[in-house]
Amino acid sequence: MTLIAIEEHWIMPDLTSTLTALPPQVRDESLAFNEMCDHRQRLEDLDAGRIAAMDARYIDVSVIALTPPGTQPLPPADAVRLSRAANDVAAAAVGRHPTRFRAMSTLPMSSPRDVAGELERAAGLGHVGTMVYGRSGEVFLDDPVYDDFFAAAAALGQPVFIHPQLPSPAVREASYRGFDPVTDLALATFGWGWHLDAATAALRLILRGTFDRHPDLQVVLGHWGEMLLFWLDRADSLSRVAGLTRSVSDCIRSNFFITASGMLNPALLHHALSVTTVDRLIFSTDYPFQQPTAADITSFLAHFSSDTDREKFSSANAASLYGIDI
Repeated sequence: MTLIAIEEHWIMPDLTSTLTALPPQVRDESLAFNEMCDHRQRLEDLDAGRIAAMDARYIDVSVIALTPPGTQPLPPADAVRLSRAANDVAAAAVGRHPTRFRAMSTLPMSSPRDVAGELERAAGLGHVGTMVYGRSGEVFLDDPVYDDFFAAAAALGQPVFIHPQLPSPAVREASYRGFDPVTDLALATFGWGWHLDAATAALRLILRGTFDRHPDLQVVLGHWGEMLLFWLDRADSLSRVAGLTRSVSDCIRSNFFITASGMLNPALLHHALSVTTVDRLIFSTDYPFQQPTAADITSFLAHFSSDTDREKFSSANAASLYGIDI
């Protein structure tokens, strides 16, 4: 069975050095995760090492995307320059390994006027979608300055993956401080804050009427929907308050795809299937931060009720969404 993994991360040394040189008040502390274990070596490898890791897990195609925070914390000129460079590097990697890799683009979100243009340029290079974050500085993803970007994504058929990012300094001070520095960071990132932040960004897009204006726009959320799938009964009430014609649940089922992000827990699969359909679920491992074994993956795939559903999750949905010929 073909296996396509999306949300498989990489880093570019020039971007890493620029991000780590930012002033402390805007530097993303989650960059520290790239230095743990052998992550840096794995993240920088877009050739034999990565392909060997894919082979060990029976993964046929990886859709690569930069680690957080992408270029979003950078000043506009740097964001534009390094987004273009990252997209060129990723396109070259796909060119070297056309049967094994596809790529999501990196966009200069801190320079809104340049976002749609770079999305179009990257699509011309062969990028199959894009990965963004819920906030750039103090500007939320649902701000009207990004509406041209969403219009372009819908028109180009480029799915928008909203990846978690470190919450803003104000939110961290209010909700995620008071422990030792390591626990503070863990609470604000993989332990809780990352996922709540991404879910809020997605919910704000719905409440802003983004999918009413751009009904063909497709958004991807990792980590089984970043907790949003577990709160739809309450979130649907927001649609009435906001005067939307469609419920939050309807948008989730029509405009969102959900990935596993390496969290191969059958209970999470079963809940996802209770609120959306198997046609909206996609396999991913969140490489290299999650590294499920081939046995882990095989065991998890056995929880699907039919070969057809298993194939949808493992490859068919991703191939259709991202235009990958399998």
